[in-house]
Amino acid sequence: MELLYDIINVGIYSILAIVMMILGNFLIDLIVPCHFPTEIRKGNQAVGWLSAGSFIGVGIIMRAAVMSPAAEVVEETLASGLISSVIYFAVGIVFFMLGYIIVSLFNKKYNLNEEIGNGNTAAGIMVFGIFIGLAIVISGVIF
Repeated sequence: MELLYDIINVGIYSILAIVMMILGNFLIDLIVPCHFPTEIRKGNQAVGWLSAGSFIGVGIIMRAAVMSPAAEVVEETLASGLISSVIYFAVGIVFFMLGYIIVSLFNKKYNLNEEIGNGNTAAGIMVFGIFIGLAIVISGVIF
């Protein structure tokens, strides 16, 4: 019976993570002045890297929320686990967006928005790094 419970939890958290990854990518698309689906269809690798960073970053945060040591100490219900996952997701996406905006504002050598829109892979990898770095920090705080 415990195996069935674990399988159900995996399904529920996986579906939640997929929805959060899509939502997170949509929200980040709002601050980067190019349309991600269009850019992906055109083969814009910068947007691909940026999107990958947001998906992986959300996954890292979700993993930390699910595995939080607090869950070992307190008998956590599925509902409270899902709620805390959503809260940590929201915090993560806000900081992903802030990180992008802050780097864009302080970097005077080039326009990050233009570089992403023009498909500059290096710019996309840089943003990927920002998102993953922030996700690691956030997950460390959760743990």
